[in-house]
Amino acid sequence: MSTLGLLSCLFVTLVALGLLEDRRHRAALGRIPVRIHVNGTRGKSSVTRLIAAGLRAGDVRTFAKTTGTLARVILPEGAELPVFRPAKPNVSEQIRIVRAAAATRSKALVIECMALQPYLQWLSEARFVRATHGVITNARPDHLDVMGPEEEDVAWALCGMVPYNGRLFTAEQDHLPILRAAAATRGSEVVAVGPEHAEAISDEDMAGFPYAEHKINVALALAICEDLGVARATALGGMHAASPDPGAMTEHPVDFFGRTIMFVNGFAANDPESTEQIWNLMIERHASQAKKIAVFNLRADRADRSRQLGEAYVNWRQADAVVLMGTGTYLFARAAVKGGIDPKRIVYAEDQRVDEVFETIVGLVDDSALVMGMGNIGGDGLDVVRYFRNRQAPQRRGA
Repeated sequence: MSTLGLLSCLFVTLVALGLLEDRRHRAALGRIPVRIHVNGTRGKSSVTRLIAAGLRAGDVRTFAKTTGTLARVILPEGAELPVFRPAKPNVSEQIRIVRAAAATRSKALVIECMALQPYLQWLSEARFVRATHGVITNARPDHLDVMGPEEEDVAWALCGMVPYNGRLFTAEQDHLPILRAAAATRGSEVVAVGPEHAEAISDEDMAGFPYAEHKINVALALAICEDLGVARATALGGMHAASPDPGAMTEHPVDFFGRTIMFVNGFAANDPESTEQIWNLMIERHASQAKKIAVFNLRADRADRSRQLGEAYVNWRQADAVVLMGTGTYLFARAAVKGGIDPKRIVYAEDQRVDEVFETIVGLVDDSALVMGMGNIGGDGLDVVRYFRNRQAPQRRGA
């Protein structure tokens, strides 16, 4: 057989295998009647977990996958397993997740969108998930190098995963017209969850969470659960009992040789708007702390994020000290100093080990301090959280 003939046979074989693979995947999707695809700038992992927990409490056999701080699958019984990745993360792993969900005879799949590139967001929805319910938590300025350059472009990029002929739930308000326009082209209905829905979540409702959760996330998850027939009280009870994402905002009080430190894990809030909101909330909640120390974990491969945070921090309520850890810290420092921040308040901890970062932070505390981690949970962010948590008074643990 000639070379051309061999190539033709190989091409035909590959096409046939591709068609067979597509048929198997569609068959797996068909065995899962409810498919919920969760996307957005902030809160994806939390909302994914909340929805799955609410559905489980309502006796809906549910399989879930998050790709937040640590990629996890959540089995119908609530047990968690790490996502096996032989190489770098790839959106095609969603195919394995769909098959796993079908193999467990799950009636619902709640899956976090792991794509950033606009085309890959469309591919994830149109080919891999084919959701009955889409979720866009919000659209804020982050990953502008991929989805930007402007915040409005981020909203358009997220629209790539709007479902076809389904329902799109969203808590986004500023760019709601964009989401409505995208949904209209795909025959989907938009269900907007606004501030009034968040206000309907009482403080007593929120007190049931053993970690700091946002009312709007809970309201969004409840709206979906109720749409699928799970009573509000039942869904909320399930959410209270669920395990949080490892990057969930938690507080860890530490007594270090007479120095009182309240460490707040805000590392996962990596866009400027969300981060400032949490920073202000923590300052008000812990106003009695003598010092305020902001810790930014930065990454050289997230250069745009570092610059955005540095530029934004200029207009925030100022900390007594700003500790910069991770890599590429000069990007944040240059933007902040250019905006008018006193460079003497900046403490550099780049490339320090976690124990050295801890020593740097506690060395800034005389009596008491609020210390909040921000920027990136990746890198050493999660390890810093663990370091403080492991030094937390046993009777105060719960995060």
